[in-house]
Amino acid sequence: MNRRFDEPIKAGVNYRTRAGAYGILRRGAEVLITFQAQPKPEFQLPGGGIDPGETAVRALHREVREETGWGIRIERRIGAFQRYTYMPDYDLWARKICHIFLCRPTRLRWAICEVHHSAHWMPLAEAADLLGNGGDRHFVRLVMAHM
Repeated sequence: MNRRFDEPIKAGVNYRTRAGAYGILRRGAEVLITFQAQPKPEFQLPGGGIDPGETAVRALHREVREETGWGIRIERRIGAFQRYTYMPDYDLWARKICHIFLCRPTRLRWAICEVHHSAHWMPLAEAADLLGNGGDRHFVRLVMAHM
């Protein structure tokens, strides 16, 4: 069972399981994270939902491209966690299963096409404090501990 972070499970809420893939894109002591301005402003690891018929790796490449414009090389999967949360973009209560991968950025190749997203390079320690959910913060700190 994956470790759970953040909000407690709400009694009487029907959660839909939604798997996603997220990347820690490390370049030296910096990491590339995204800022999503709407519907709830927060910093996040780049990534998102795995579409039907899509692998976690393919989803991660697509999501990182859409949210940051960067290409990536995936080094390895480093773990997963669960979150129970409301997703206003989809009007959905979700049990999110978040697969986390350690990645290297290759090059900036595309324009960001996700509305309300921007990409930001920052020190790992700063990102670990700014990320909007406990699971993202946990995995960034785990990477920092093994540098």
